[in-house]
Amino acid sequence: MSHRVAVLDKDACQPRKCGLECVKYCPVNKSGADCVAVDEQTGKARIDENVCNGCGICVKVCPFEAITVVNLAAETGRDKVHQYGKNSFRLYRLPVPKKGQVVGLLGRNGMGKSTIVGILSGSIVPNLGRYEDPPGWEGVLERYSGTELKAHFESVLGGARVSIKPQQVYEVARAFGGTGGQLLAEYGGAGRAGRIAEELGLGAALGRRTEHMSGGELQRLAVAVAASKEADLYFFDEPSSYNDIFQRLAVARVIRSLAAEGKSVMVVEHDLTLLDYLSDHIDVLYGEPSAYGIASGVLSTKVGINVFLDGYLPSENVRFRDKAFAMDASASGADEFQEGSEVMSYPGFSKSYDGFELRVEPGSVHRGEVVGMMGANSLGKTTMMKIMAGEQRPDSGPVPDRASISYKPQYLRSDSDAEVLSVLDSACGSQLEGSLEEDQIAGPLRVKKLYARRVRELSGGELQKVAITACMLRKADLYALDEPSAFLDVEDRIAVAKFVQKFARSFGKSALVIDHDLQLMDLVSDTVVIFEGEPGRRGRASAPAPKAGAMNRFLGSLQISFRRDERSMRPRVNKQGSRLDKEQKSAGNFYYSR
Repeated sequence: MSHRVAVLDKDACQPRKCGLECVKYCPVNKSGADCVAVDEQTGKARIDENVCNGCGICVKVCPFEAITVVNLAAETGRDKVHQYGKNSFRLYRLPVPKKGQVVGLLGRNGMGKSTIVGILSGSIVPNLGRYEDPPGWEGVLERYSGTELKAHFESVLGGARVSIKPQQVYEVARAFGGTGGQLLAEYGGAGRAGRIAEELGLGAALGRRTEHMSGGELQRLAVAVAASKEADLYFFDEPSSYNDIFQRLAVARVIRSLAAEGKSVMVVEHDLTLLDYLSDHIDVLYGEPSAYGIASGVLSTKVGINVFLDGYLPSENVRFRDKAFAMDASASGADEFQEGSEVMSYPGFSKSYDGFELRVEPGSVHRGEVVGMMGANSLGKTTMMKIMAGEQRPDSGPVPDRASISYKPQYLRSDSDAEVLSVLDSACGSQLEGSLEEDQIAGPLRVKKLYARRVRELSGGELQKVAITACMLRKADLYALDEPSAFLDVEDRIAVAKFVQKFARSFGKSALVIDHDLQLMDLVSDTVVIFEGEPGRRGRASAPAPKAGAMNRFLGSLQISFRRDERSMRPRVNKQGSRLDKEQKSAGNFYYSR
């Protein structure tokens, strides 16, 4: 016996362009029943889950990939927590907050993490799937009678204080027009706000108006406001975005300090290194993005992350991904990389502006090579990339060789009314659909589903994938990607890293990648440029160096050490002060590679 899920992506469904082939070819419709029909109000398809036989024909014939039909085990159907409407997203099971511990939520975008935060904080009343006749809190408490969740909901309804750090930090600037210090004073906690702001390096930023603050400053300000409040339960939704690795570690220490005070903390995060560093437990969320999500139940941090990478949940005998992500010691290809012919050489050069000076050591980039660029924010990484891409000129030293370069900037424009496919056609220089480039680039980067969408309608993650795809479709020798992980979930980050490296290897291309996700950089880089100096005042870029030595140098500046997980072989951060941490640091071995 199975429980059927049929979901329609209403944004993707375009009846005027497809002629409603889902209605025409449904075999249940042909037998006389009314399974797939046209909704009179919206003019779009609707699917009767009670009549659907799960054949999947409507899924296959839909040219816009707007339909998802999945058969779930009947027992899963009995665990339904919330459903937004007919043929809409639904959530099964809930994670449970734990006092004195940090619970990490790990899963793809569109799996219901924001819904979970809303329900556990009390701002969303779960309808248990009865969206037409919701039960209210009384029915919810009866449903969870005898469980930890009932005690949690009773606590929230009884006045337990909840503090939430939202995902979209730019909304803070739109909603509050004063300075960062005024925002912290008005909405933060009086007792510890100043100390937390100092720990997060906000200092001078507190004197600026929120609309003039950078994304990283707004992110840390939002963390400071949420963490300084006196609450019983804290939620942090993607606290690492826009921050460099030094700032991410500071955010992690602040979040850990709340758990040390006995508070319950939940964190949604896609940076696996950070999640590993700050979490005590993990709940894996799996399912089908924007269709349904299922919470796995509590797992240790190590097991939870490995389960996610494996795509298999042993405790429930559920495989939620076709294959595991390979993260072995040679996954980045450093052992396999063989230096090809030189694509670009650049002399030492410098660039100064607004009281900041960047000095770059001479170096070169070779065919098949991916060069990672790592360092704190405001040390000149983007400036160096723009100079190499020909968008800026250095103040001293010759202009770098003019190899053909395709550049994806850090900040992306989302105000275009153009369709995604037309943007990609333009980047490709010809029609993308049905082409070899579609199979080699657009397919692996998972953007085909977005073809008919308009750029202004895309989410941050969707916009990022389209920008990466457009960059890789252009004909060039060198591909420059500035923070490609921003807004992407874990699966997409790994997929992008593997794609970029495979693309460089297979076609004799080269790439420059700036990012603050250590796991992504470990996975994608062959050589690494390290940026050091004083943020905002002076930066110094090294020549590209072999990854092992450069990573060891960079991790040493962070005073953290890596080991490899013995089963998944992914890099893991040693606990500060642990026996292994002390042993590796005393030997000067911050970056462990088998």
